[in-house]
Amino acid sequence: MAAPAEGPVVVLAGGGGLPTILIEALDRSGRQRRVIAFRGFADRGVRMRADAAIDLLDVAGGLALLERWKPAAVVLAGAVTRPSPAAFLGALSALRNRSELSRLMARGDDHLLRAVVETIEERGYRVVGAHEIAPDLIAPPGTLGAVAPDDEARAAIAVGFACLADLSPFDIGQALVVQGERVVAIEGAEGTDRMLARVGSLRGGFIFSRRRETGAILVKSAKQGQERRVDLPTIGPRTMRKAAAAGLAGVAVGAGQTIIVEREATISEADRLGIFLVGIEPAARRDS
Repeated sequence: MAAPAEGPVVVLAGGGGLPTILIEALDRSGRQRRVIAFRGFADRGVRMRADAAIDLLDVAGGLALLERWKPAAVVLAGAVTRPSPAAFLGALSALRNRSELSRLMARGDDHLLRAVVETIEERGYRVVGAHEIAPDLIAPPGTLGAVAPDDEARAAIAVGFACLADLSPFDIGQALVVQGERVVAIEGAEGTDRMLARVGSLRGGFIFSRRRETGAILVKSAKQGQERRVDLPTIGPRTMRKAAAAGLAGVAVGAGQTIIVEREATISEADRLGIFLVGIEPAARRDS
């Protein structure tokens, strides 16, 4: 079954502010939309505007709603917690080969997300990225705000992006913290906020400078070969606060590959805290 040329855009909504931004963007554009809120994840405001609510692993229920609404496109937005292997296998085993799903669970989040996208597409629905609904979410290149990284910071940023590129095949994470030529922390399953909290605990140690001008930097970008329609790295005002609380000098993100939620508020928060925010284009990452 091919996706209809006309029909609603269905937002599969997890937690955080991104689903609300997409809902409002669709409403401004006049596009018809439907919202499926994931119970236990979607914010209250999203749940109030949702057309339906389902459990995260209620795959059959979600597909039944898509069949009823016949959407022109489906977009996945917002944070969810990785399900346990047993729960994931139980939810999708009727739709996909169980041995294939077992391999996916062992290979990391990006492969899981690809399986979700493929499951939707195999039923004839088109999956689009959040940035296709609201293009202004994507980080532009250049310095954003009043504080700019100096040459020393740009050299450290290049080290950070090089490390992220080398880590991409291992599906580890989308962020790290670098100081000079030393990688201080790499994001794991705990996410960016908890990684930054971990970095903050290192303040005062001999490996971590308290001086902002020679401080550490959060570097965040999509992994090479990542499925860009789901789980693009995201930052927002809270990221700036967490970075400053950890003693960081600034934040560098992949231009064109990172979502900035509430861009103006994020820039204002960076300025208020005295840290830089910069978007780095791929060609500039080795010699930032």
